[in-house]
Amino acid sequence: MSPLKIATPEKRNRPYGWLILLVLISIVLITVSMREGAHGPIQSSRVAFQTVTSPVGRTGKWVTTPWRRFTAWLGDIGVSRSELTTLRDQNAALRSQVVQLQEQVRSAQASAALNESARSSGHAGVIADVIGLPTSSWQQVIVVNAGSSKGIKLSMPVLASNGLLGQVVSVGPNYAQVRLITDQESGVATLLQENRAQGIVRGSLSGELTMNFVSMDATVTAGDTVVTSGLGGVFPKGLIVGQVSKVSKEVNSLYKVIQVKPANDIGRVEKVIILTDTPPDITTLPPAKATGGN
Repeated sequence: MSPLKIATPEKRNRPYGWLILLVLISIVLITVSMREGAHGPIQSSRVAFQTVTSPVGRTGKWVTTPWRRFTAWLGDIGVSRSELTTLRDQNAALRSQVVQLQEQVRSAQASAALNESARSSGHAGVIADVIGLPTSSWQQVIVVNAGSSKGIKLSMPVLASNGLLGQVVSVGPNYAQVRLITDQESGVATLLQENRAQGIVRGSLSGELTMNFVSMDATVTAGDTVVTSGLGGVFPKGLIVGQVSKVSKEVNSLYKVIQVKPANDIGRVEKVIILTDTPPDITTLPPAKATGGN
């Protein structure tokens, strides 16, 4: 029997020698390259190699440019969408602020116009917002957000931006009801500003105004201005009620039939001013006590 041979692991080739050799060659080449001039053999070889390989590099760059751009675009999609969402949120917030500022400016302008209207008529008042519109043609009544806590009382005249609107008929702590001059139960002592002819403007179920008791002898034309006459002590004199829109005559009537267009469009009224310094309604005052000497 032949003796057993013990297997030994094969020696692995370790290329340390080649690695050391390549490092030494690199050091030598770098040293020579640094010492030689610009036209030395190593520099010339490097330039020649770059000249030969540069077309290949440019071709590779040209071929890969679309792909690199595509991958860059894909990478930017997430960022772009995030930025777009942020910009949209900021834009919505800015638009909301602009709308609020515009409303504040309009509200301030409307209040200033009402104050000026009251001052021009020689009166002062309390500005209020309209918080309730007429619910039917049977009762032309609106609600405003000023009441007894602000000194509002019954029978006080109420103006809008273009003239007389109505009269306070009910008061709560923080609200008041205003009967419009277009209400069928409303009556306003008026006169025609041009010829001073007097009459009574009354409302109707249709919301139209009619000026009654104007003499047939009075000259009235469409466009004439109708103002309060001050008679009765309810409304101060000189407040604009509206303009004459139509004049007609009825057979066997002593008076002309005059249609009046209201100065204010109630559908567009948002703010009013309640005159607080006008004379009280004389019809609500208690009778004077008789006095005499003994």
